[in-house]
Amino acid sequence: MRTDSAVHATAHAVVLDIEGTTGSLSHVRDVLFPYARQRIAPWLAARRGTAQWHQVLAAVRTRTSAPELGELDAVEQLESWADADAKAVPLKTLQGLIWADGYAAGELSGHVYPDVPTALARWKASGVARYIYSSGSEPAQRAWFAHTPYGDLSDLLNGYFDLVSAGHKWEAASYRALAAAIGVPGPQLLFTSDVGEELGAASAAGWQTVAVRRPDDRRGPEVTGHRTIGSLDALELRPPRA
Repeated sequence: MRTDSAVHATAHAVVLDIEGTTGSLSHVRDVLFPYARQRIAPWLAARRGTAQWHQVLAAVRTRTSAPELGELDAVEQLESWADADAKAVPLKTLQGLIWADGYAAGELSGHVYPDVPTALARWKASGVARYIYSSGSEPAQRAWFAHTPYGDLSDLLNGYFDLVSAGHKWEAASYRALAAAIGVPGPQLLFTSDVGEELGAASAAGWQTVAVRRPDDRRGPEVTGHRTIGSLDALELRPPRA
């Protein structure tokens, strides 16, 4: 499918992916993931016995069905998930906590494409609600958009959803849960992502979909079965008339 110069749609709300859609995939893979990976063991060691330490270990024990799992084994499991880029909730939770420290220390910033702030402001002005849905934890998403080269974009977003609050992104049930949480029927919602499987799941739940393929995406401009844009500047949204 060709990349459209402009897509016009009517929706009460737009839900956006992060990696490859609002932010650079390479930033996540080359900056954020390695930053968290090398800090898993020292982060847990520095917080041994604290509430956060117990939270992370309990999540790993539940996920692995190993209630007696110790810290060293938990570290090994978390590092294994990190190396495999597993969408494991305990890993995503810990990554978010580590990144939050990095943002607070000024060592990290959230990458967003230049068209993102203007698109969010444009949709806000037109009355379209704006949400983020990512496999990264909700706190990590909040920190990402609060620490961008364009400043704090938090006021341009209505909410955030992750694997805990909505479910996995390749499952239609997750988008039904999102629609219920937002309080808007699926046909009045629009989802944007660079991943065909995610867009297919949203479409199966009755949502409108628009694929985003950035010019630097090595997969090329085609996303089969979905309208495709190369920039959020090309997505014109308006709420339905009352």
